[in-house]
Amino acid sequence: MAASRDVDASFLALPLSALTDAALTRALDLGCEHADIRVERIRTQSISLRDARLESLADGEDLGLAVRVVHEGTWGFAAGVVLTAAEAVRLAEEAIAVAQVSAAVNSDRVELAPEPVYSDATWVSDYDVDPFEVPDAEKTGLLTELSEQLLAADGVEHVETVCQAVKEQKYYADTAGTRARQQRVRIHPALTALTVDRTTGAFESMRTIAPPAGRGWEYLTGTGWDWRGEIAEIPELLREKTKAPSVPAGRYDLVVDPSNLWLTIHESIGHATELDRALGYEAAYAGTSFATVDKLGTLRYGSQIMNVTGDRTAPHGLSTIGWDDEGVAGQQWDIVRDGVLVGYQVDRNTARMGGMARSNGCAFADSPQHTPVQRMANVSLQPAPDGPTTDELVAGVERGIYVVGDKSWSIDMQRYNFQFTGQRFYRIEGGKLAGQLRDVAYQATTTDFWGSMRVVGGPRTYRLGGAFNCGKGQPGQVAPVSHGCPVALFENVNILNTAQEAGR
Repeated sequence: MAASRDVDASFLALPLSALTDAALTRALDLGCEHADIRVERIRTQSISLRDARLESLADGEDLGLAVRVVHEGTWGFAAGVVLTAAEAVRLAEEAIAVAQVSAAVNSDRVELAPEPVYSDATWVSDYDVDPFEVPDAEKTGLLTELSEQLLAADGVEHVETVCQAVKEQKYYADTAGTRARQQRVRIHPALTALTVDRTTGAFESMRTIAPPAGRGWEYLTGTGWDWRGEIAEIPELLREKTKAPSVPAGRYDLVVDPSNLWLTIHESIGHATELDRALGYEAAYAGTSFATVDKLGTLRYGSQIMNVTGDRTAPHGLSTIGWDDEGVAGQQWDIVRDGVLVGYQVDRNTARMGGMARSNGCAFADSPQHTPVQRMANVSLQPAPDGPTTDELVAGVERGIYVVGDKSWSIDMQRYNFQFTGQRFYRIEGGKLAGQLRDVAYQATTTDFWGSMRVVGGPRTYRLGGAFNCGKGQPGQVAPVSHGCPVALFENVNILNTAQEAGR
């Protein structure tokens, strides 16, 4: 936590106590077993440039309150935007009415796993410079400067630049006595260079591989990433990519960089180990999971060197919190240990369904107008304490491909069959990088892929990747999440030629 920071005074000045007393007292008076209230203010900003010229600058703010109840074993929920005690009472009554109507179709009584009470709790994420306190002209000026640096390089025809920032402030209170205030800041800059072959009309692009981060504006000015250094390398990498040969389809050993592997973790482990999917409660939006609860403790998810944790406490993680949207403190736990499935991501209700004594803090709502759903923690592959560097790992590969940066992906509704592409692919011959390849995708099933992992890099290769926009639920919600991992070696993986697969 940033020791010098507190939640903004303007948010704390909202009538939080009055809203709490009104909503929770009314809920208890009407016989609820549990009730909670969230007051949220979410500020967003998106800056977009094309060819170093400002294209759009959009600001948004979502402010409101939500009341959720458990009444006679059934959920009820209501939300509004008027921050008065009278409205809080009305929302409590409306939430109870929703629970009463829903009770007729509720086949599984809601029982929340116990959680300690946090009576006066405050948490602020780790950042230095609030991006919403930096003048817009200063932000657009730096983004323009970075865009111009990239655009000035030979062969770069166009540059697209986007920077998204979010400040999320939440107050949570419940009938058990928890009162928690927190504030998170996150930022996602990205620059994409495009080159065009004037003879054939063919084009190729390359994006920065810098991940989104739970940081402030300092991320753009030298803390956590060398933007100017990466931008200086992109033009030559892009020129090499346009001249690279198309990959021959077949089986290869893969060295996968963290800038690519985070997304494979997200899709094949992160979503697959959400307990609501494994139980079949989440199915309509993006499917369930092959990693069903009867396999807990026995499913061979991957090789013995595979150790994956769920983490709501990782420094600068996008899913890092003080308390989740059910008042559960952030924590870390095992999901895969020595290659075996040993845990899930749960909220307070699914924890009870899975026979667990406590939630691991995975409830989140992306707006005060939405009810919390079970969402992903920072799910991360752990490095080997004495693992190799990237160069050392590559040196041990006779014939293979080195994968850098994420791009497109596809996975089935059971989180089992998948394929992934990337920003850059390099041939490995005799332990050395031998130029780029094009049209590469790697394809596998989840257990075959992780079972083929033979070497895990050391702590120096570990890096957080992630996304702002993980989607789940109906109505859909988005959540930010990070995934850490080291570089890793996978043996004998199926490689597709994407141009051939597309019939070109």
